[in-house]
Amino acid sequence: MRVACTLRPGVPGISDNIRVRSIVGRFLEHSRVYWFANGGEAEIFCSSADWMERNLLRRIEVCFPILDSELARRVYDEALDNYLADNTQAWQLMADGHYERLSPGKDKPHTAQQALLAKVCG
Repeated sequence: MRVACTLRPGVPGISDNIRVRSIVGRFLEHSRVYWFANGGEAEIFCSSADWMERNLLRRIEVCFPILDSELARRVYDEALDNYLADNTQAWQLMADGHYERLSPGKDKPHTAQQALLAKVCG
């Protein structure tokens, strides 16, 4: 697994409300969606690349808000919520820096990339 995230989620008093997931699936390409609760006023953004040093030094990257509420709901449902529901190819970053693979357990298996393919290809 490629690891680029240095954030430590779940650290009491610092990052209690932050979760980090990595999806290792069929496609390397992925959505860049950012959702902020912002004191109860949800805001959703998309961007052109991962916010990694190599992507910011020699080119211009863009991050923009999704202002249309219908489009914002679609981006949330199809990208963010879909990937957060993945329980077959998802790994969750723990506070100590290691990743744990998620499994469906008693839940119905959900693969985010397969769900997108089914939506597009029928």
